[in-house]
Amino acid sequence: MASVSVIIPTFNRAHRVARAIASVLFQTTADYEIIVVDDGSTDETSTALRRFQSHIRIITLPHQMGVSAARNAGVTSTASPFIAFLDSDDYWLPEKLSAQLYFFLENPGAVACQSQEKWIRRGVWVNPKRKHLKPSGDIFSQSLKLCVVSPSAVMVRRSLLEEVGLFDETFPCCEDYELWLRVSCRYPIHLLGKPLVVKEGGSPDQLSRNHPGMDLYRIKAINKMIEGWWLNESQLALALQELSVKCSIYGNGCIKRGKRSEGEYYLRLPERLKRPRER
Repeated sequence: MASVSVIIPTFNRAHRVARAIASVLFQTTADYEIIVVDDGSTDETSTALRRFQSHIRIITLPHQMGVSAARNAGVTSTASPFIAFLDSDDYWLPEKLSAQLYFFLENPGAVACQSQEKWIRRGVWVNPKRKHLKPSGDIFSQSLKLCVVSPSAVMVRRSLLEEVGLFDETFPCCEDYELWLRVSCRYPIHLLGKPLVVKEGGSPDQLSRNHPGMDLYRIKAINKMIEGWWLNESQLALALQELSVKCSIYGNGCIKRGKRSEGEYYLRLPERLKRPRER
């Protein structure tokens, strides 16, 4: 059994998924397996995958909204002690897996680590904005503001996902934000300082470009955390504070667009959740 299962979900990215797979095959360690989950592609993805058929296992699903079901199908089809995700429009530098496996060998109590990234936007190398700089360790407060864990950069122990659960398939976007909140409220997420992932942005098929109301799903994720009572008192205070910020922005935006009842619901939501309840 391989030490790492690499899960690559893809949908209509025949022109990019081959590059992602190749970047895994060029890793400096061979202690991995590759599972490509084709989320109902209708382009030439099956042809692109055929050239790698001796190196990968393919799972084909009917197309679903969001990437959660594809990632989850990949995870549940494997038994390796470590899981690494790679989005099909990203690719890895050759030392990525070996560096993370070495980190876990040196830190047996750790359950999750990610690497730094290199970013390309419309063919040009760019530096991440300050708000996108990755923290390390206890990252829960930063994770409330926006997702600071990149699926393509992270490796986790399987036991972590068995404890906190997989991606929430009811989230068409921000599913990674929601999962890493569940993780970071319990465990540190460590950062390797070297950039080992290349992420390309600006393409029309990016999920974030197709969901302009992403703050709504971040609100739902925080609400889920609060309602689930996974948080200690200080974490609960931080969650309510960030929820108030996001609900104010989203609620007032709804009212400006003529959706008064929806807007007023979200403007009142933080106060309702602040009411004391028995645990």
